[in-house]
Amino acid sequence: MASIIIGSQWGDEGKGKLVDILSQEFDVVARCQGGANAGHTIVVDGKKIALHLIPSGILNERATCILGNGLVIHLPTFFKEVEGLKAKGIKYENRLFISDRAHLVMDVHQIVDAMKEQELQNGSSNDSIGTTKKGIGPAYSSKASRGGLRVCDLFHFEQFKKNYARLVENKKKRFGNFEYDMEEEFKRYEKFAEMIKPFVVDTVYFINNAFKEGKKVLIEGAQSTMLDLDFGTYPYVTSSASSVGGACTGLGIAPNKIVNQIGVVKAYTTRVGAGPFPTELHGDEAEALRKEGGEYGTTTGRPRRIGWLDIVVLRYTGLINDFTELNLTKLDVLSNTDEIKIGVDYKYNGEIIKSFPSSLEVLSQCEVVYETFKGWKTSLAHCKTYEELPSEAKTYISRIEELTGRRIKWIGVGQDRSSMITK
Repeated sequence: MASIIIGSQWGDEGKGKLVDILSQEFDVVARCQGGANAGHTIVVDGKKIALHLIPSGILNERATCILGNGLVIHLPTFFKEVEGLKAKGIKYENRLFISDRAHLVMDVHQIVDAMKEQELQNGSSNDSIGTTKKGIGPAYSSKASRGGLRVCDLFHFEQFKKNYARLVENKKKRFGNFEYDMEEEFKRYEKFAEMIKPFVVDTVYFINNAFKEGKKVLIEGAQSTMLDLDFGTYPYVTSSASSVGGACTGLGIAPNKIVNQIGVVKAYTTRVGAGPFPTELHGDEAEALRKEGGEYGTTTGRPRRIGWLDIVVLRYTGLINDFTELNLTKLDVLSNTDEIKIGVDYKYNGEIIKSFPSSLEVLSQCEVVYETFKGWKTSLAHCKTYEELPSEAKTYISRIEELTGRRIKWIGVGQDRSSMITK
């Protein structure tokens, strides 16, 4: 059976750390969607390891890691990460595999991603999505319009070249005749076609066979539910299904194989790029939390927007994913805060609304109803058990459980792998 770890806010909740910890108990760790826009950082023995494509479970040497068919993969980034693993002495041979059905992010996708973003910025700054410019959206667009390139296409290289040339010509028609050296790309990808062979398998068969053999599978969600193409704050979303349903379509597994849905919740809220953010803070208060939490994007380095915890969001993402338990992360970041707030409801036209609005116009007019809590004003670094937490911190945790109706099982109180309390 499978468990899945899913972000419950707008990403950057700290999913990688829990994956790293729990992967020790699993035989297979799989990613099901997204691409190199999914930066995750793990701290082991004080050393930071940053990954974008490869699952965090690679640090568990007994686990097999899978990049499923739902991903879009930029091969230069993949091989750069493989070299990084090799340099750190992390073994990946015969335990890191890519789906033959996964789509490829080509450099032309990254070029048009930046051009599209610039177009939006030139039109109106309010229309800019704030993408990572990693080519993720254009690659998924190529996939949806049936003009994309898949990993399996690399093994029929003459046809691959024809399809790639057609893809580039279509992009030039849309965005103008930009400079692009096709011959150089062909040479590069001909080498990649050989280099990638040891990593490529039919992951649909592989994972379902693992289930038959009684193996445990951990699915590592990327981005977050509030960035989901269908359920997020559209159009300020990612281009894939980043809620629980994306695991089924992105790996080729049946819904009944997933028995645990673990939601990861930051103790406050952050967001990268444009889009609505009802509980957002500004000025010195936001900057203090940003510095304390090191809130700068793993992929882009951009400062993240900061806000209070939003229970309306958590109730909504809880409904979509039916979280069986929660991991509350970065509780320690709030340790220097005098007063801590939680957004518990939205008011629209003076009335409490029951659900998260689909309309951004409605959302922009909502007023957040807050509850205020006394801060604990002491370091949590020494806390190894729930009982050792300050009473104010325990009050905060209990209230989140009450408001969401979900149990918090893990509590992050520091960066390192060891700084996780199991409740």
